[in-house]
Parts: sequence; C-alpha cells; structure tokens
Amino acid sequence: MLLSLKHQFLFVHIAKTGGTSIRAALEGLRWRDPWYYPMFLCSRLSHFSGHRLASKLPRHAKVIAAQELLPKDFFEALFKFTIVRNPWDLQVSSFHHLRRERPHLLIGHEQFSDFLRYKLDPVRPYQYHLDTSITLQSDYLIDLRGNIVVDFIGRYEQLHEDFNTICQRIGIQPPVLPHARQARDRQQDYRGYYTDATAELVAQHFARDIELLNYRFE
Repeated sequence: MLLSLKHQFLFVHIAKTGGTSIRAALEGLRWRDPWYYPMFLCSRLSHFSGHRLASKLPRHAKVIAAQELLPKDFFEALFKFTIVRNPWDLQVSSFHHLRRERPHLLIGHEQFSDFLRYKLDPVRPYQYHLDTSITLQSDYLIDLRGNIVVDFIGRYEQLHEDFNTICQRIGIQPPVLPHARQARDRQQDYRGYYTDATAELVAQHFARDIELLNYRFE
C-alpha cells in the first residue's frame, strides 16, 4: 500500500499485479512530499519495535485497513486505486516468482500442477508467501459490507494504458513504468500451464473474482 498525502492518493497493492513497477515509478513523488519524512520515521520506529506500534500500512494491506485507520473525511477524499490480474495468469506468475526467489517452498511440488494443488489445499498450513497469492483480489477492494471502495480498478493486461489514466487522475505526468521482477523462464501464454482439472481448481477458488472482475480462461 502506498499513501501520498501531498498528491492525495492511496495505491492498494495486490501481489503479482505489477504493483512493484507502479511503486518504483511513483517513488520519486515521495521525496517531494513534506509528509514523507514523518511517515518514514513512524514506519522505521514501527519496524524497530517489531511493528508493535502499528504505525505502518503493510505493503499488501487491504483497503479496509486504511479505511479503519484513517479519518473518514480524509480517506474518502483520497483517490484510491489498484491493479488486478487474470487469476489463472496470476498463479503462473506466482509459481515462477517463488521458484526464483523462494525455491524451498516448492520442494516436493516442483511441477506447476502439483504446486497449484498444494497451494489450494484447504488443510495446508498457512504460509504467507503462498497464501498472499491465493487471497481473493476482491477482498482488497471492499469494506466490511462488501462494497467496493476503491475509485479505479486498473488491469495488468493493459497496465501502461491504465497507469497513464491513474497519473492523469493524480495530476502528474506519467513517469516511465519499469518492468520490475520480470520472469525470464515462463511461457508467454498462461493457458499452456493448465489441464482442464487445474484450470477448474482456479475457477472454483477465484469464482468471486472471476465474476466481479469479468475474467475468463481465454
């Protein structure tokens, strides 16, 4: 999650949706924000206390966290945006990310189909780096009543176009959007990773996202 008081925006960062690239592109705005330095100090104090001070919005926090912590009028005045991604493609991206950066999590489940079944197994012990990527994307966007409270939902599939729209809404010239954490070893077409059975596993687990965000296996 990225909050700018000067530019009045809140970026809700869903894992594996291009959010690292957006954060990198908008990083320069933070240094020109007079509120950045007290916010940074509070963040570091929270870090040194083991986050017992609870003064930091986590990187992948849901919008409800900001809604509960920030003053109502201030929260509602923010331009709140996020990026979502096709759930089938997101799982392929997550697989390659973990294989590259946390390969120990794949031990015994090195093939995509096996790993996907393991990830979606309801009796599997909780593991942050696995469960973040199977949390429903719609959960990041809603309040306690299930209402969507973000103002703009961009799509990874048209990231550059939607990022330009975001910058227009913020009131800045669009900076260069880098392609951070790009996988070099994956097939371009996510459909090649799936069987009918594993595609159906994703369809069932992410049914609400697929309906709400209008995604298809295509």
